[in-house]
Amino acid sequence: METRQDRYSGAKQKKLDQLKQLIAESDNIVFLGGAGVSTESGIPDFRSGEGIFNQETGFNYRAVDVVSHSFFVEHPEEFYDFYRKKLCYPDAKPNKAHKALVRLERQGKLIATITQNIDCLHQMAGSKTTIELHGSVHRNYCIDCGKKYKLDFILGCEGIPRCTKCGGIVRPAVTLYEENLEHDKVDSAIKAIKKADLMIIGGTSLTVYPAATFVQFLKHDRVVIINKSSTHLDLQALLTIHDSIGEVLDYVVPKRKPRTTTAKASTKTASSSKTAKKTTTAKKAASSKSSSSKKSTSKTSETEKKTTSKRKTKASEKK
Repeated sequence: METRQDRYSGAKQKKLDQLKQLIAESDNIVFLGGAGVSTESGIPDFRSGEGIFNQETGFNYRAVDVVSHSFFVEHPEEFYDFYRKKLCYPDAKPNKAHKALVRLERQGKLIATITQNIDCLHQMAGSKTTIELHGSVHRNYCIDCGKKYKLDFILGCEGIPRCTKCGGIVRPAVTLYEENLEHDKVDSAIKAIKKADLMIIGGTSLTVYPAATFVQFLKHDRVVIINKSSTHLDLQALLTIHDSIGEVLDYVVPKRKPRTTTAKASTKTASSSKTAKKTTTAKKAASSKSSSSKKSTSKTSETEKKTTSKRKTKASEKK
């Protein structure tokens, strides 16, 4: 939902230009994203009007309860039925937001992409700095022997997926409600945020903890929020844009290297070219001098020979 100010094209453009400038001035950017980053890839979010938590589950349970640890333990068959239908999207592809973040990473400006999503789309787009707070549907393991499985195995099973080695239940490596996040993931996220000179928060309502509290680790107020709906940090952020995160990031992140870099490279090339020309000219001049010197020496030598010959002839006549 756009704010009244964002409806005016001039005001929206001003915000986009401001975000462009902030990115240009920053060298250690951290992105924190939620379900809204993947909606443009056809994956529904959780809390919007059409989100998973507001859809009919087909069971006598609420969706928010189905994705909890206790439900998984008590009703595993119903859990997997819901899981396959509502949380797994094997055909989803990275969208403009994922690709723009990869460009920003390759330009050396984005040091970490912290995601609450479990779809692995950031990595599919080419990201090397993704920190998955809640795991991934593409990683699964046996809870008894630890054998690992891919998503295809879960989708290819009916009912409760069982380990082919020991018969134990194969569960997704995702963090369910009532479960703790992996400590190393949280530590990596906080460490990156402390280094950040700009933090961009996108596609999240900032209601899921502890991610919702990560901004407290920043040592400044350089926070940008890009989200269709409002968040509790909108008024505290340096810049807030209520719009499509894919469209915004695709616009503000250049698709090629900044012109300044190209200009510097051109200047260096021109300078090298001039130096090469000077060197070539100097070599030609030196070669020319050397040739003239040789000719002069040759002429002198011939003159000396003639003089010597004349002296010998005169001496012979006197005798």
